[in-house]
Amino acid sequence: MPLQTVEPQRLYRQIAEQVRALITQGEFKPGERLPAERDLSKQLGVSRPSVREALIALEVEGWVEVRTGSGVYVLERQARNGASNGHLNGNGHAEAARDEWGPLELIRARRVVEGEIAFMAAQQAKRRDIDAMARAIDSMRDAADQGVLPLDGDRAFHSAIVQASGNVVLVETVQSFWDSRRGPIFTRLGGYFETEQSWRAAIAEHEAILQAIRAKDGEAARAAMHTHMDKSHQRFSASWRRAKRS
Repeated sequence: MPLQTVEPQRLYRQIAEQVRALITQGEFKPGERLPAERDLSKQLGVSRPSVREALIALEVEGWVEVRTGSGVYVLERQARNGASNGHLNGNGHAEAARDEWGPLELIRARRVVEGEIAFMAAQQAKRRDIDAMARAIDSMRDAADQGVLPLDGDRAFHSAIVQASGNVVLVETVQSFWDSRRGPIFTRLGGYFETEQSWRAAIAEHEAILQAIRAKDGEAARAAMHTHMDKSHQRFSASWRRAKRS
């Protein structure tokens, strides 16, 4: 059964469904390594990062195992049915993964929305809003110093920016965007590509956003937020060679 070109509509899910169907039909057998990411990308007519999202989704659902430095391997049926070995999640997470936004699409959406919100914050932020942003960055830095992922501080920072807009719809939208970051696919992808170095870079990007908002420079705040989202996208789209070893 040949692979079919897919349309860009929850792209990673369409890719995952095609690959899962091939596994089910015996095209890819248990223990067998899947074609390289670049080959799947070429056959499907999609980007390599989109293929990666699909492979991560299949790993979360228990169909494959990603072995950094080696490839992606089809799991035995009993491994898929049975459970969770530190890399895989149980049925609850598998079901959640089916409804999750693709991490890279989510970052692109955040770039559009939060860029404009940063512009608004530069015009409207009060002292309490700026203080909340600064505290959030301090929290991120403290967590990174302790070797802990600074997710709470990250959420607090982006929440403080949107709170400055005074728009409840935007507040709830940004918080839903950010909370989607805790989904199983994004979490698993982060397990491969989030490091202390990447978080240090993100903290510096946050500081640039805060500096622009503090200076009431809307254009600079928007540009700094766009840069942050672009850099985040690059970090999660990096070559598997840069992934942490399992």
